Amino acid sequence: MATPSKPKNVAVVLLDSLNRHMLGSYGGTEFETPNLDRFAAEKATRFTRHVTGSLPCMPARHDILCGAIDFLWKPWGSIELWEQPITRVLSHDGVTTALVTDHPHLFETGGENYHTDFDGWDYLRGHEGDPWRTHKDPTWVGTPAMPAGRGGWFMNRVMGIDDFERGYDRSRTFFREEADYPGPRTMTAAARFLTEATPHHDRWFLFVDEFDPHEPFDTPAPWAGRYEDVPPEDEANAPRSMIIWPPYVDGGVAKGLISEAEGRHVRANYGSKLSMIDHWFGRVLDAFDERGLWEDTALVVCTDHGHYLGEEREGNDIWGKPGVPQYEPLGHTPLLIHWPGQDGGGTCDALTTNVDLFATIADVYEAQVAHRTHGRSMVPLLTGEAEAISEWAIGGYYGGWVQITDGTRKYVRGAVGENFPISMWSNRWSTMPLHIHGFEGLPAPDQKAWLDTMPGSDIPVIRQPYEAGDKLPFWVSGNTVDRHFLFDLGVDPDEQENRQGESAADDMATLLREALVSVDAPDEQLARLGLG
Repeated sequence: MATPSKPKNVAVVLLDSLNRHMLGSYGGTEFETPNLDRFAAEKATRFTRHVTGSLPCMPARHDILCGAIDFLWKPWGSIELWEQPITRVLSHDGVTTALVTDHPHLFETGGENYHTDFDGWDYLRGHEGDPWRTHKDPTWVGTPAMPAGRGGWFMNRVMGIDDFERGYDRSRTFFREEADYPGPRTMTAAARFLTEATPHHDRWFLFVDEFDPHEPFDTPAPWAGRYEDVPPEDEANAPRSMIIWPPYVDGGVAKGLISEAEGRHVRANYGSKLSMIDHWFGRVLDAFDERGLWEDTALVVCTDHGHYLGEEREGNDIWGKPGVPQYEPLGHTPLLIHWPGQDGGGTCDALTTNVDLFATIADVYEAQVAHRTHGRSMVPLLTGEAEAISEWAIGGYYGGWVQITDGTRKYVRGAVGENFPISMWSNRWSTMPLHIHGFEGLPAPDQKAWLDTMPGSDIPVIRQPYEAGDKLPFWVSGNTVDRHFLFDLGVDPDEQENRQGESAADDMATLLREALVSVDAPDEQLARLGLG
């Protein structure tokens, strides 16, 4: 039987905060990822220049499921009224769509309608801020969950804010074995869909949104402590209990906010979480083997972004996702795609980004959406019909740095003069819930708002401008002003030499302006960046 030109089905496994440089298939040696490495070597094409677009978590998912770059218009939010997620279009076309996830943001304000257009969805409770339990299990002592610091330990240390619990601080006391943790349960449910549900559907699309290895970096034995080797001279300073919630800070050790021992401990705990979820990802590979799905199903392994774990830029060690540019550890992400009929173990050096995943899925199913999209299908790259689909890729945070790369050079542009003008365009006024007393994720619209049209369209939309002195949406960065960067990644992959003063920076600024205009970026974004 001839191999079809396109797969019949697609399964996407998104592993949140998956660090490319720590995977064995990308040269990492610090932590063990045997199943992801096996997938890359035997079944998949490894993309070497895949980069982030909209950040952070929910904007990245908007890129993938809606295909439209999001960060130029709003910081974080749900699917807009005029948009058609790929799941809605596929369902109307007779393709069965399923979501398996433990990602709590999908069920909070700001992410609450990403799941509604799936034909079926399975939410495995208890991860991160999920309000799954209202109390701790009084019998938890002696179970796999070892003593750990609470979610607010770092804010308490640096800001004096009273320590507060996050949902997971309560959830973890109810786990009785490794299989009870959210990541293992999600991978088990995904494998169950592949083996038990797919025989009942002619065509299907599966989206596995797995929150691991995102924090909390909490694992039971045999994973906990696997990568931690405390030197004798550091024993007195080693953490007394597990730190499962990493700090979000630029210059943690450099500024004396965490110790070197604490930094090594946090990094090791990320490695344990990575290895644990890699182990359970093996269940998905086993299900593909059992059902013979390699012959007609594409399997995509991707992420939304990486996670800083002490990597140094500008003399500071960076942790989490603080207000810094999208340096390579965060913005240069892994992408592995199995394509039926193509041998595994190959590489693709074409420049790609997350909106291209949407375009690829739409191409497989010949789906058409009505709203504006920004990606290009990777099918020609996977079939060998093309060596490139894009000459540039843009990305950034709302109200922060905006970057562009041509695959070798990366130009990062901050605001000029001040971080204004800036507005938010949305007809669904929602954003990231922080669950922190005194912190507001998004101010409510005020009397300055008016009905405008979405840039590049005639769609009526609420436009909220912000001015100096206003409360600004969370993630807006105030330290971008007059700070621009140019890195030549071919000779400086660790981004230690800022070439902003070279003539090439002007060329890249021109390319950035052209790219922003091509995606109908608001005029005020050009003005904010000094590119008007």
